[in-house]
Amino acid sequence: MHSPKCFIIYREQIIEMFDHAYGSYMKYAYPADELMPLSCKGRVRGQEPNRGDIDESLGKFSLTLIDTLDTLVVLNKLDEFEEAVRKVVRDIRLDNDVVVSVFETNIRVLGGLLGAHVMADLFRQQGERMQWYRDELLHMAKDLGHRLLPAFNTTSGLPYPKINLRYGVLNPLSRIGTETDTCTACAGTMILEFAALSRLSGDSVFEKHARKALDVLWNRRQKESDLVGTVINIHNGEWIRRDSGVGAGIDSYYEYLMKAYILLGDHVFLERFNIHYNAIMKYISQPPLLLNVHMHNPTVSVRSWMDSLLAFFPGLQVLRGDLKPAIETHEMLYQVTKQHKFLPEAFTTEFRVHWGQHLLRPEFAESTYYLYKATGDHYYLRVGQSIVEKLNVYARVPCGFAAVQDVRTGTHEDRMDSFFLAEMFKYLYLLFSEKSQLPINIDDYVFTTEAHLLPVSLSTKQPPCQDNMTVSPQHNTFNFILSMDLLKPLIEIELPLHDNGMESVEFLKSMGISLMPLNEAMAGRVYQIKLVAELSQTNEEEEVVPHIVQLISPPFLGRTVLTAGPAKFGMDLTKQEHGVKGRVVKALPYTACGPLKNTIEIKGHIALALRGVCMFAAKARHLQDAGATGVIFIDHREGSNSNDSPLFQMVGDGGSTADITIPLVFLFSCEGQILLDALEEHHNVDVLLLPQERQLGQAQKSSNGRMTTGLSTVLHPRQQIQDAAALQPAMG
Repeated sequence: MHSPKCFIIYREQIIEMFDHAYGSYMKYAYPADELMPLSCKGRVRGQEPNRGDIDESLGKFSLTLIDTLDTLVVLNKLDEFEEAVRKVVRDIRLDNDVVVSVFETNIRVLGGLLGAHVMADLFRQQGERMQWYRDELLHMAKDLGHRLLPAFNTTSGLPYPKINLRYGVLNPLSRIGTETDTCTACAGTMILEFAALSRLSGDSVFEKHARKALDVLWNRRQKESDLVGTVINIHNGEWIRRDSGVGAGIDSYYEYLMKAYILLGDHVFLERFNIHYNAIMKYISQPPLLLNVHMHNPTVSVRSWMDSLLAFFPGLQVLRGDLKPAIETHEMLYQVTKQHKFLPEAFTTEFRVHWGQHLLRPEFAESTYYLYKATGDHYYLRVGQSIVEKLNVYARVPCGFAAVQDVRTGTHEDRMDSFFLAEMFKYLYLLFSEKSQLPINIDDYVFTTEAHLLPVSLSTKQPPCQDNMTVSPQHNTFNFILSMDLLKPLIEIELPLHDNGMESVEFLKSMGISLMPLNEAMAGRVYQIKLVAELSQTNEEEEVVPHIVQLISPPFLGRTVLTAGPAKFGMDLTKQEHGVKGRVVKALPYTACGPLKNTIEIKGHIALALRGVCMFAAKARHLQDAGATGVIFIDHREGSNSNDSPLFQMVGDGGSTADITIPLVFLFSCEGQILLDALEEHHNVDVLLLPQERQLGQAQKSSNGRMTTGLSTVLHPRQQIQDAAALQPAMG
């Protein structure tokens, strides 16, 4: 069906808008990662005020240019595409000492390089363009893939959320490596790019790791509801946030299951998607709404608002062939845009603004495109027309297009994210174009979540590895590649590993072994260390029993209560009716990994010891031998706390721990610092170690979520910080 003449003008208008946005980036910002459209300059990491996690998309690799490469092809700007590829090959480095998001770097940069390589290779084979091209973009993609691989060195196989492009994760210079959790989408949105990289380069390692991450998420789904949570611990696979929806934090996990089947032809992905989809339609879909539920109790909605990222979901439903709910949800979203000009970042079931920001996100345009192609209904062209007009009227500025800080006021924000050029203009141009007007056959490609183009012909390309093995939960391993100047063959060493993997890392460092990223380690002799985790397996519903350290001496008198984790060995505090009481004494040395220098002070008291260097069991034996009546281990990772990190049960060293009979508990860094501060100020501090449910006093939950007792109000560190901040004047 031909587009009606009254809509043809919009295709030309979209090209003009793209020229304005892309031209502004190249004129004012390149080689910076992004354009600041109000300042008419580039955003360079470290030269502008830090925006937190948002800036982890920026890697000093001309992000917007890489993200835009295959958009140039779709819009038939082939001369500009060839020129841009030359710039990327000539100017861009990927070995920068910068911490980036694994998820964002994968979908934007790796996906951008792969999509552009596929286009460049196609034109080269056609014999008209790119005759100079020798797979440079594919080589860059493989280099970047190897720089991302160390993120998968976790106990579970789920990737770390961040990585240093030069130093990896565990190198002391990386400035990261203490992260404990990631979002479901972050771990589950790797398979398209990594599998494409494996099949285009012939190196199986990328697809293998991406498949493993998907296996873990699938195996950790709630078996009764078939839903997944939003945030998961990368070391032990426990869910941190258990709300389940189709928007932020989960969205592209479901998208990539469906698209992995389309791209790779592996039916296991379709089977998993269909099981999840049935659960979504049973519990989350309340047509036309899509509301988050608790994965373990999915019959109750956990919030009354939706986020704008779920706007992709009608497009995914079109791919599945489920048009009726797709049409209903899309229409609901359209009504929200009519009321507020754009989709707010979050909005209520009554369409009121929950978060007013609009970042020029493309998901609504994406679903509009899919619905028009599926139905041929010109109504969706009119929806596209409204998107184009509102962008021009409310987001256009002299140096590009600016995000809207608040849709209620129309004020702008000095940002134009790379996805605006990568996705928005692709979908809008395709919406108003016939296939014959495109330089490629668009049906030959799968869109990644960043709208990069990967060929469906990869499904007929023999994968370099056939195994889709899920590691047994009883015997988890992960591998480090180590560079050692020794002329010996490849060897494998097995070491015990705790739930989060950190104790053996410390042990390796104490042996003088430096942990290095894979690509840098290959320069020397390569050895493989296998770290064997003996994880305590529990039923999915079983929770770690929270313990507490309650400060009972004056002036605390039970009012200060610190959340603690238990141990799988030593005295079982759940069987001690009144807990264990004692005065706390700091061990010397603080790590308690060698002979203690203050055995007289420790005898008869509860010892404080710092985590790290040696195993929990070794510390416990040293302290028990010194006469300690209990041990409180304090985390060595600065800033860790029980709000952001899941409680876990400390485990032994792989051998018998029956000789350890004293009680052992674990405090994260923030809770431990509270205890250390109390000890420094008051010198004599008595504590009570016991399960949280037996806390001294009559406990009940107050309406604000804090646990209150007859003696105290218990605050986690974040609550203490927030409450203190409320009493302080604002500070920069």
